[in-house]
Amino acid sequence: MTTIVFLLVPGLHLLDLAGPAQVFSSAADLGHDYRLRYVADRPQVPSAQGVPVLAEVAWPELTPDDLVLVPGWRSPALAGTGRLDPASVRRLREHHDSGGTVASVCSGAYALGQAGLLDGRRCTTHHELQEELAVRYPAATVVRDVLFVLDGRVITSAGIASGIDLALHLVAMRHGPGVAARIAREMVVYARRNGDEPQSSAMLRHRAHLSDTVHRIQDEIDTRLADRLPLAELARSAGCSERTVTRLFGQATGLTPLRYQHLLRVERAEHLIGQGATVESAARAVGFEDARMLRRLRAR
Repeated sequence: MTTIVFLLVPGLHLLDLAGPAQVFSSAADLGHDYRLRYVADRPQVPSAQGVPVLAEVAWPELTPDDLVLVPGWRSPALAGTGRLDPASVRRLREHHDSGGTVASVCSGAYALGQAGLLDGRRCTTHHELQEELAVRYPAATVVRDVLFVLDGRVITSAGIASGIDLALHLVAMRHGPGVAARIAREMVVYARRNGDEPQSSAMLRHRAHLSDTVHRIQDEIDTRLADRLPLAELARSAGCSERTVTRLFGQATGLTPLRYQHLLRVERAEHLIGQGATVESAARAVGFEDARMLRRLRAR
């Protein structure tokens, strides 16, 4: 039986914990031998969302087949956060030194750094913490804007929901992609994402504005990604003129509606290609007549 130990830090984010825990629990429900344990420096750990989590204070006996995973905690900055007793940091390091695997979600990478496990390795964390992590651990190579990074037996992931992607990847490595896909379906996860996919999608990057009109236009484009959407049709959906659509959309996003749709199409196509689709089939799936336009846009 493989033991998954979650090392809990005060202020932990519940989804950083619950997402991976659900993946491994679902794998156990399918007949795979996983036992989940929750360890902390104290028997009750406060979460960032206000729900306390009960934990063991004594570590179980571990073997090289076991995994220790550190979920992230509320941390606008790393300094002064992630308080772990030296004994817990030492156990984390000893598990790796004895041949075991360690992993983190979001700011949990800081705990791995405290244990000396990031030096000379590639790693990642939430995009808002990447710069500080790089400054605090200059011997590490912080990989920007990816979902997770595997460097030997040290595995780090980005923020919050990326822990689900990391756990699904680990299940796929051990039991095959079919098992991981079945768990993803049971969890109603849209798709298992690859580690090198960006943390911030084009859809999110261009939604940080306050224009209700532009949000309505983007809603139309987002839901009809593969359709041909003439400017006149977008104007009707927004209840304004074509000229107003162009002006407001440019002010809010810096793009034309067509350019925004192309960005979404390319990003979706990249995801399909990463899941094994051909360039041609991905191009057709997102609304291009053939792969030539997709290749040109990818080249940009």
